[in-house]
Amino acid sequence: MSVESPQVKQQDGPSMAPDRPVLTAAIAMVVLTGLVLSATRPPGPPEGGVIESITQNVAVDTDDDLPAEGSDEGTTVVDAAALPGTEETSVDYEGDSEVAVVYPAIPNADPLTDFLDRTLTAQVHAFDAANPGAVSFEGEWRLTAARDGVVGVRITTTETDSEETRVGHSTYWYETDDGSVHGSSGLLAGQDELATLNALVLDGVPDTVATGSLYPISGLYDSLAFSPEGDLIVEFDDGQVAPTSEGRVDVVIERDEAEELLSDFGVRARDAATKGVEEFTVAAAPEAEKDGTGVTSPGEFSPVDDGIDCADPETRCVALTYDDGPGGRTSELLDTLAEYDAKATFFVTGHPVMENPFTVRRTYAEGHELANHTLSHPDLATLGAGGVRANLDPVQALVYRETGYTMDLMRPPYGSTDDTVAQVTEEMGLAQVLWSVDTNDWKDRKAGVVADRAVDGASEGAIILMHDIHDTTIDASREIVRELDEQGYTMVTVSQLLGTPEPGRSYVDGVPEVPEDEEAEEAAETEGDDDGTGEDAGDEDD
Repeated sequence: MSVESPQVKQQDGPSMAPDRPVLTAAIAMVVLTGLVLSATRPPGPPEGGVIESITQNVAVDTDDDLPAEGSDEGTTVVDAAALPGTEETSVDYEGDSEVAVVYPAIPNADPLTDFLDRTLTAQVHAFDAANPGAVSFEGEWRLTAARDGVVGVRITTTETDSEETRVGHSTYWYETDDGSVHGSSGLLAGQDELATLNALVLDGVPDTVATGSLYPISGLYDSLAFSPEGDLIVEFDDGQVAPTSEGRVDVVIERDEAEELLSDFGVRARDAATKGVEEFTVAAAPEAEKDGTGVTSPGEFSPVDDGIDCADPETRCVALTYDDGPGGRTSELLDTLAEYDAKATFFVTGHPVMENPFTVRRTYAEGHELANHTLSHPDLATLGAGGVRANLDPVQALVYRETGYTMDLMRPPYGSTDDTVAQVTEEMGLAQVLWSVDTNDWKDRKAGVVADRAVDGASEGAIILMHDIHDTTIDASREIVRELDEQGYTMVTVSQLLGTPEPGRSYVDGVPEVPEDEEAEEAAETEGDDDGTGEDAGDEDD
């Protein structure tokens, strides 16, 4: 038995196989010519180079790029020493927990530095606000790419509360020419591609991943990176989609399959990540805002649909709103809304959010609006400014941690508000939303009664109050949505209805305000037509 030499099997040069005699002869002639020239010319490299001639003729790859280095997690890693002048800076945060978070400051990359500072500060605050037992939050960084105008920064955080310690990851991608900073989902070509990736991940995750935990939102897909071979690595935080005890969950999408999902920038990022780096510098600071250009990535949803104009007389908009959830049957309500392509606004409460985080993710992923309904449902008008903030801040944090979305609206429990609530909500960037139609579904637990009140009270610009924690409301909503759809109403979010809600201000409906001059004219006409009854219907209070 003969044994093949390993050197023959590992040979990278052109094959001398006898079934390609013309190529073999050509290469032999070139080599022979080179030998003759080397024997007749003075020592030193020949003009043009024999090897260069060979590679040009037989297309042998002589790419001299260094190979990319890989980390223990499989993602590429770049030595920070390859970026001269890079310094480490830290988040300046004062709170109840111990904070030690550092990130890179790369020369001439100020938009990236400022983005990292703002983003990491927001993460620390959200952890602190959402966890009464918050103990410590630590963060460290490494580079995963630095080449050809692209920098990738991978942040690893370790958060400890009174119950457990969790490790998380997020990866950000920076374009040095224009100062754009992309979240990881920005590597993908669009929302359809993110949905496709989500489906691939669902097929690839272990059985320990919780059913219903994965949705195509940027808050979940916030750490995408590449292996040295160009495979796309998707990783999730401890406890994000599986029990914390399972640790880091990751899925590898092979390069060829991932290729179809990447945006042009995503391809650039992959190519940059999969080549080694000797030295990289950012030649000049980009002409950009200090905190970087605003880039919307796949998986980031606005509560306003640009294709709907509620100010158009031909469009009859109405807002369905649900308080106190998510509840056990909110998913059924989402099914109903999806069937009729209707959107709603969910004023969520703190403890239900903790109990049903996956429902919160789904609600956001399907284009509905999430809004704040306090942590424990108190009468805010009986609290001082500190108490109001303490009831709103944790819910802002909880929703942000689940979705990456910062809510713009709140609803005071019982509709109870005052100047203090207005001041705090203005400072927090939250508009106050009351209602024009009260179904009293919390009191009258009859689906037919609730449905009749909602449908009968509906009018253009109406804000209808319900609660998705009651079974009868879920049952009633199927009839409500069907009837309103048949009557030609477009069911939209509150932000869609109101346009641009002003923080701190209270809204009861989305009926356009009458200009002061027209209002005075209408009042004069009313006085002229007064029948003397003196009756005033007034507004019904809840």
